[in-house]
Amino acid sequence: MNATIATATEIQKMDPVFGQISFDDHEQIVFCNDKDTGLKAIIGIHNSVMGPALGGTRMFNYSNEWEALNDVLRLSRGMTFKSAITGLNIGGGKAVIIGDAKTQKTPELMRKFGEFVHSLSGRYITAEDVGMETADMDIVRDVTPYVTGISEERGGAGNPSPVTAFGVYMGMKAAAKQQFGSDVLTGKKVLVQGIGHVGAYLVDHLVAEGALVTITDINETALQNLSAKHGVAVVAPDKIYDVDMDIYAPCALGATVNDDTLSRLNCSVIAGAANNQLKDESTHGQILMQKGIIYAPDFALNAGGVINCFSEVEGLSLEWAKQKAEEIYTTIDRILLRSQQEGIPSYQVANQMAEERIQTKGSLNI
Repeated sequence: MNATIATATEIQKMDPVFGQISFDDHEQIVFCNDKDTGLKAIIGIHNSVMGPALGGTRMFNYSNEWEALNDVLRLSRGMTFKSAITGLNIGGGKAVIIGDAKTQKTPELMRKFGEFVHSLSGRYITAEDVGMETADMDIVRDVTPYVTGISEERGGAGNPSPVTAFGVYMGMKAAAKQQFGSDVLTGKKVLVQGIGHVGAYLVDHLVAEGALVTITDINETALQNLSAKHGVAVVAPDKIYDVDMDIYAPCALGATVNDDTLSRLNCSVIAGAANNQLKDESTHGQILMQKGIIYAPDFALNAGGVINCFSEVEGLSLEWAKQKAEEIYTTIDRILLRSQQEGIPSYQVANQMAEERIQTKGSLNI
């Protein structure tokens, strides 16, 4: 009998979860399937050293299950680091539902997803993310208490997007101070990519300060409405990387900072709400530093959402959440200063700071 040697591709298929680079020592991955509702979901619990894993649920029409798995792994890891660097005693988790939120999301599907969340007995607490609304979280709340971001009528803190946007705005100002010598955004050219819940609120803050804002989105109606509201410029999605700008604010999906866009991006600062903005952290983080572009690490910058959800879990006020989100300015300032002093990319500094807190918390739990 002749022996055969497995190729690298075959080996990866043999280890579809543990073999993923993005697995990064996740504690638990849960695959959820329900034939009646059509639910196909993945819940990732990355780390619970600091507390139960908290993170939103994203519904997206992924091209395949590998893409969905990689997304939930990267997002849940980011939630761990986000909570750690923000000083919250909560762990990191995330969930993705495979499907089109506009055509396939039903109350029955959301209830079934809630049942899977409930089966984890509080190890994972969900919230809203891309493709989700506060009303969806209210449906999940019908079957489990392990959900945040529910409506104020149901006793929750409501949509976390305003707090997220405020935190991004404060962090952007800190990044501007590092690059331009002042945190004043008046007259600065800012391109906001993605004007969903968070992006639209961010535009409100920027316009109020007098920034020169350009917006883009695949949703033409949303573009026209926000442009009419503020009189801001509009650019087509495929043209954004050629726009002259001081600050690029990615607020849609991740990986928009990549080999293709880095040769075109004409900005001095990258500071936005999207998760996993760098397609490859080590490669693209290093290139940004070499180009002299200040990068405000996404998981530190967009932590306002988890702050808002944490405040709901702990019964804290919205005012507390806003004050905590304001501290993102100081966090970004510390990251960028340490990056400059140590001569290493800002994403690496942020990772180190988060890991330091996780290790400290872990040693206290022993």
